[in-house]
Amino acid sequence: MSVHKEVKRITTHILQEMKNRGEKISMLTAYDYSMATIVDNAGVDIILVGDSASNVMAGHETTLPITLDQMIYHASSVVRAVNRALIIVDLPFGTYQGNSKEALSSAIRIMKESGAHGVKIEGGVEIAESVSRILTAGIPVMGHLGLTPQSIYKFGTYTVRAKEEAEAQKLREDALKLQDLGCFGIVLEKIPAKLAKEVSESLQIPTIGIGAGQHCDGQVLVIHDMLGINKGFKPRFLRQYANLYDVMNSAIKSYVSDVKGQRFPNEQEQY
Repeated sequence: MSVHKEVKRITTHILQEMKNRGEKISMLTAYDYSMATIVDNAGVDIILVGDSASNVMAGHETTLPITLDQMIYHASSVVRAVNRALIIVDLPFGTYQGNSKEALSSAIRIMKESGAHGVKIEGGVEIAESVSRILTAGIPVMGHLGLTPQSIYKFGTYTVRAKEEAEAQKLREDALKLQDLGCFGIVLEKIPAKLAKEVSESLQIPTIGIGAGQHCDGQVLVIHDMLGINKGFKPRFLRQYANLYDVMNSAIKSYVSDVKGQRFPNEQEQY
């Protein structure tokens, strides 16, 4: 007799317990049903429906063009696939900056229309009012500090952030501020490992690093990057766990060749 094992859903509370006992948190992006099914079944703790969909799904140069409607579409697809992971959705550029009322209605739309479990929002003290407002509605919020890709035109480059002391000090203060406001965790992107360690140790809530060294409480990568579906994107922080570009390319070439050579379909593959 097979016993059906109940899948225990990951919650923000469970993530906090993981940090408290020193267990690292795994996080990957997903943007569609099929990929999210695989990611969830593999045991990833958090699935981020990232605005990186703008780059890897839609082919834009930056994350700025993706809309709230498009993020909700991607998030809904992921939610239908997932049984275990906590699903967090990026609030896209222009849906929360400078207007906390709009930030709240954007977050409510994501939660209601997609069924996701929380939102991620870029920035520190500048967006404090938006973060507070979203949290008052009972919506979990994850912060994002360091390299914030939605501010690419302000920085002018995707290089490492917070190398200078003034920026490092602001990041320390922003992290504490986000924690005080009630964020359940913070992504730290492309900052020196030493600073990330210091910030992670100063906070009660978990930090998730991307290009922020080994001392964060968890790690996140973009699925297309770590599976080697994207050619040409090879920053130092990326470990490629597969080379799916070549696997898929060769499978498709074989298919084309079989169709043209009349080897597909064969007798067994027809009715």
